[in-house]
Amino acid sequence: MTITLPGPTLGVVGGGQLGRMIGEAVAPLGVDVVVLDPTPDCPASPVVSDQIVGGFDDADAIHELASRVDALTFEIELADPDLLAEAAAEHDVPVHPDPDTLRTIQDKLVQKEALVDAGIPVPEFVAVATAEGLERVVEEYGGVMLKAREGGYDGRGNVPVRDPADAADALDEIGGAAMAEELLDFEREIAVMGLRGADGETRTYPVTETIHREEILRESVAPARTDDATVAEAESVARDVLDALDGRGVFGIELFETREGDVLVNEIAPRPHNSGHWTIEGARTSQFENHVRAVLGWPLGPTDLVAPGVTANVLGNVEETQPATLRGVEEVLAAPDADFHWYGKNDARPLRKMGHLTATDRTADADRDTLLSRVRDLRDALTFRDA
Repeated sequence: MTITLPGPTLGVVGGGQLGRMIGEAVAPLGVDVVVLDPTPDCPASPVVSDQIVGGFDDADAIHELASRVDALTFEIELADPDLLAEAAAEHDVPVHPDPDTLRTIQDKLVQKEALVDAGIPVPEFVAVATAEGLERVVEEYGGVMLKAREGGYDGRGNVPVRDPADAADALDEIGGAAMAEELLDFEREIAVMGLRGADGETRTYPVTETIHREEILRESVAPARTDDATVAEAESVARDVLDALDGRGVFGIELFETREGDVLVNEIAPRPHNSGHWTIEGARTSQFENHVRAVLGWPLGPTDLVAPGVTANVLGNVEETQPATLRGVEEVLAAPDADFHWYGKNDARPLRKMGHLTATDRTADADRDTLLSRVRDLRDALTFRDA
């Protein structure tokens, strides 16, 4: 492999915060980034070389992107796998992860079935189409998480159902094809950022603990506050997931640690993931840089922990959409142990991810409980509401 600088141009379908952080991560490597996104002046646009304004299913826009770059990837599962494969073939550029993997991941039922076929442990699940069918499943499982098969993200498209009488309303809220998954009484949620590079090389980042409320990720703690046996099992399951999927890049693998000590796969994202944002400050090579290295076929960077870290998402703490003016930033910027990331979104919406902050501790006696309390206090000082 011969690598020269300036580097190649990478095309990214999606220009949200993940596209923005991809651009920030690889600028030092001399990689130019062009994003495609339907929102003019999308969050990634200030830090990348160019933006093509177009829909994720806009064939002309996808082909234009492929014609201008040396490799393609995506930062959102709404990308059209058929168009990606078609454009990549016509313009003779690689696309990673593989469009077949994206196609599998996009439908949560198909995703779960593929994992079962590969012998990977998952919660019990079943497709549901009617209120009567869902009622029976709720009675059998004692409660389910009803999930939209397609299009759900950030907790949207997930509805917990504990009472059979709520089945009809839950299906109406989902509004389409659905899958019911047993509602686990788990010990904690964890995640592994898995990485596949050229020639099938795989690596994993340290296991991360993820803390959700209202189905939305609020904080990530790395390394996870769990025992060595669970860490080893989570890493083993993550490597099995990587073996079951095609293509290069980072895969965000969300997991449940059950009270019995089992590790089950919740969902997979074939891209950098919110659970891995701590890697920017806490790992030798961030998930964003390593994703691009993998997509380009470059040598992978080390995934070793350099400092325990806790990330807190900054959500739109408003009742209705309003201009995104964040207040209280002074305290965060003055903190010697914290780093702040602003996503550049124009509007604050209720529970919308607007940024994140990460606190790290490189001392020998670093305490993750203290770091978690620290980032929560710093985040609580931030508001989008008028004073």
